[in-house]
Amino acid sequence: MSLDFRRTHHCGELTDVHIDQTVTLCGWIHTRRDHGGLIFVDLWDKHGITQVVLNPQIDKLAHQQAQSLRNNYVIGVRGAVRPRPEGMVNTKLRTGQIEVYIDDLIIFNKTKTPPFSPWEAQEVSEAIRLKHRYLDLRSDELQKNLHQRYAITRVVRNVLDRQGFIDVETPMLTKSTPEGARDYLVPSRLNPMCFYALPQSPQLFKQILMVAGMDRYFQIVKCFRDEDLRQDRQPEFTQIDLEMSFVDEGQIFELVEELISEIFRQVVGISLERPFPVLKYQEAIDRFGSDKPDTRFGLEIVDVADAVRGCDFKVFAQVLESGGQVRALNIKQSTETLSRKALDDLTEVAKTYGAKGMAWIKVQPNELQSPIIKFFKQEMLDNLLKKTGAEPGDTLVFIADTPKVVADALANIRLAVGRKFNLIDESKIGITWVTEFPLFEHDAAENRWAAMHHPFTAPRDQDLDKLDEAHAAHLRARAYDLVLNGNEIGGGSIRIHQMEVQEKMFQLLGIGPEEARQKFGFLLDALQFGAPPHGGIAFGLDRIAMLLSGAASIRDVIAFPKTQKATCLMTQAPSEADARQLKELRLKFDLS
Repeated sequence: MSLDFRRTHHCGELTDVHIDQTVTLCGWIHTRRDHGGLIFVDLWDKHGITQVVLNPQIDKLAHQQAQSLRNNYVIGVRGAVRPRPEGMVNTKLRTGQIEVYIDDLIIFNKTKTPPFSPWEAQEVSEAIRLKHRYLDLRSDELQKNLHQRYAITRVVRNVLDRQGFIDVETPMLTKSTPEGARDYLVPSRLNPMCFYALPQSPQLFKQILMVAGMDRYFQIVKCFRDEDLRQDRQPEFTQIDLEMSFVDEGQIFELVEELISEIFRQVVGISLERPFPVLKYQEAIDRFGSDKPDTRFGLEIVDVADAVRGCDFKVFAQVLESGGQVRALNIKQSTETLSRKALDDLTEVAKTYGAKGMAWIKVQPNELQSPIIKFFKQEMLDNLLKKTGAEPGDTLVFIADTPKVVADALANIRLAVGRKFNLIDESKIGITWVTEFPLFEHDAAENRWAAMHHPFTAPRDQDLDKLDEAHAAHLRARAYDLVLNGNEIGGGSIRIHQMEVQEKMFQLLGIGPEEARQKFGFLLDALQFGAPPHGGIAFGLDRIAMLLSGAASIRDVIAFPKTQKATCLMTQAPSEADARQLKELRLKFDLS
């Protein structure tokens, strides 16, 4: 850049206190307006917009140059700050009281006609936006999102530094260990036929750091999982990861609540009430059907099995005989709004989550309307209305199936109804801990037990003597999630630190000594050399940034995200490797 055009101020900085000063600004042309003599340019950089004026009576050469200016050109200007004429103040801009009259201009770079303008409301496909991400990132929304994301990380570092944590980097090239998703593998040139794995999380390394006596570790770290993607998932994502020695759940909760409260206070100006509410896992499932409940509205699930037991409705009767559940939602004052089509739409929601159908009853002032009421005695119907708190104008919807299907279907019907009837108060912050998760979940396909969180999660102390097949279904973990507005933003646990407990855990998971040694040998070795009690938690930075910014997808809070097919449209990654690279790695494609 020319030494004569070293900028003195940013474009969003100038106010009436700078009037009569000579300033130098650099940036992009946001808009250009030719008013027949005077040319007005809104000059943009990430700090904002300043209106600059090119007047032939002040500098004829600069005015001539301005004839060729177009939107998105990169320019530098020098001139005097002047107050805007009376009646021309723009109260929407911080710089709206002033404008800069230009006596010198330089064009640093011209531009092709862009496929879209980042500053104009346009219908642009996400594919086009991602292909030209450097243009998209100039938009006010993405600029705000990335600044807010940085503000979150700044708060995290400050709070954890104040609490005695140190930032320790862990390897990106590591050993493949099973953590619930497929690994991204990296072939090693120096070790033919061997592969590194990109870490799904720093879990094992942070536990080893506790063995090493680091006491309080944190890291804002990239993690990688090769899994099917949704709007809130990416193949590479960022965790706020932390671990502490000699702590219990209460101490972790206290520290985390300080951290999250400071993020809300400093980044979005909201004060959170502490301590955060706590829901046990089973209570969350019973009331909301989900272990990540949106607690900003009611519409809780009601168990109606006792009220309908013995009815002639075969669906309910057969489900209850087989040990299943019948549960309901009472959608208040909805009989006029929930048309037959709307009920069919909710039925489709239920079917998406495994239900075979959805029953319903409309409570009218003088009658009940439903195809199923003929299968119930009046006493049963009276009990049902009492159990659900139903009143005239309400609609009851029912799911009968296995506990998991009932929970999943009603949880998502509840959310669909909450959106349809505007029951969700967007001004509220629904934050809660969910605790006492099952230690195991049963994998029906393989007929074995799997760790609900990971194999290193500690069972409750009172369950230590029950780590066997007979009790597996009833064991609870010292695990916890933090849920914000129906989204899990963080999860962690107290870890197993005693070798004999870890061996029992592996045994229940069907992992023999040889397999355990092969997959986790370095951690098992470390546990034998004085591992302290320890625990921690990891937060999804992308998800927190998405929720605080109000973005629809985490792609809108990541500078260079991937598509749902895990591709980068801007760089065209992933791409093919050439034959020389494959030969060096001793790899070849098997096309048979």
